[in-house]
Amino acid sequence: MFFFVFPIQEIAGRDYLSRRSFFLKQNGSLFLILNCALLLLLGLEESQSFVGVNYGEVADNLPPPEATAGLLKSTTISKIRLYGTDPPILRALAGTNISVIIGAANGDIPSLASDPSAAGRWVSANVLPFLPATAISIVSVGNEVLAPGDASLGPQLLPAMRNLHSALSEAAPSAGIKVSTVHSMAVLASSEPPSAGAFRAGLTSTLAGVLGFLRETGAPFMINPYPYFAYQSDPRPETLAFCLFRPNPGRFDSGSKLTYTNMFDAQLDAVKSALSTAGFSEADVVVAETGWPYRGDQDEAGATVDNAKAFNSNLVAHLRSMAGTPLMPGRSVDTYIFALYDEDLKPGPTSERSFGLFRADLSPVYDAGLAKTGTTQVGQGCSAHASPAWLMRQRWCVPKAEATDEDLQANLDYACAQQGVDCRPIQEGGACYLPNTVRSHAAYAMNQLYQNTGRHGWDCDFRKTAVLTRDNPSTSILLKNQFDRSKVVIAIHFASCCRVLCDVVGSATCVYSGAGS
Repeated sequence: MFFFVFPIQEIAGRDYLSRRSFFLKQNGSLFLILNCALLLLLGLEESQSFVGVNYGEVADNLPPPEATAGLLKSTTISKIRLYGTDPPILRALAGTNISVIIGAANGDIPSLASDPSAAGRWVSANVLPFLPATAISIVSVGNEVLAPGDASLGPQLLPAMRNLHSALSEAAPSAGIKVSTVHSMAVLASSEPPSAGAFRAGLTSTLAGVLGFLRETGAPFMINPYPYFAYQSDPRPETLAFCLFRPNPGRFDSGSKLTYTNMFDAQLDAVKSALSTAGFSEADVVVAETGWPYRGDQDEAGATVDNAKAFNSNLVAHLRSMAGTPLMPGRSVDTYIFALYDEDLKPGPTSERSFGLFRADLSPVYDAGLAKTGTTQVGQGCSAHASPAWLMRQRWCVPKAEATDEDLQANLDYACAQQGVDCRPIQEGGACYLPNTVRSHAAYAMNQLYQNTGRHGWDCDFRKTAVLTRDNPSTSILLKNQFDRSKVVIAIHFASCCRVLCDVVGSATCVYSGAGS
């Protein structure tokens, strides 16, 4: 959360920074700090609205739903897609303001299509008990129903969608819940180059009806593009770079005269081209699944931690940039990353059980840049950095409120003299020098010693002047600057540790280590 208090009319034309200002060196720096803070607010709060995650349940080791809800709130993930309607997780998500997609199973489609009352019962059982506390936004009717194989459900898909929409409109008209269905990339007959994207001929009639329904109701077209599988079919180094958003020569589309620098954009624009060819160019596209496994069998090229981290972190950065795709520039589509956790009971190759962003103990498999305290670039010359903090596991050693400066100076001298404790960050010019107080410097040194000596309770005693806490002492930065007739107060708060860098005023990158990190 950000707080700004400053009388604008008092700022113009004044030399308002005193010599004793400990951070700002020149008038223009104030405006940069304010701009950086505003950009941080936009970047960390608003621009994350398009990042979602899939929650699969083919597992026997998933964390409790309440823990999952807490984990999601510690990240910039604002949306979650369920494949069913699991009541415990829906209840746990109540009050979180996390947008939820729920799913009607493929097996439910025949009854939903043939019997409007069955659709009403489905809504009564799976939607109404959770409204309005849980923010259900979309009901997905089936998953990849139109994939090659069993074609029996295709003709029943649209009737099922219509019946569910009618039931929702009658039972919860103010909820605004949309009805859609999720497709695999197999609904396309061609996707290369993107301008040649077109739907399979055998799906023309079915898709025309579905797309017409989506247009009528304002629901999105949902698709599962996977650059990983594109790389599996063409495992060359240049293809890997293209799939991972890494530097590459790009691919020129002679049909559109556009150049593509990554597979994700190319796949999305192939879908956009197919929609345009079908007469539905205005349809919103939602990426219901995409991801990269961090582990695989010997014959599964590219399934590594490094590649998974590169794909997902670069994907998140690409979405945050709002660059969009060549055919859909200047905006980012809602994208649900597969998946929140591994699903250890899934059959098939090892990769199928290795898409998780987080382990069952809530620790990250790798840093995908999704933590609220994760790295977020905020324009040139200013950024915010921090490390994930799983508050249920981490502890820090800090001074007690009643500890005197004399006690804390002794603790500071003692801690900095111990092997393995690096006190350079709290020396003048160091990342943790500010605020320049005995309490702040002692807190840093005491915590360093605690983290380096076993993290036992007795390691945080300091003659009864210290206490363990689960509140990260690097949670906030408070900048106060006194002016001739005005004051600016900038408080920057994050869920965990925070660091702020602004080139014009130097570095203030202070992070306290936490047990369990």
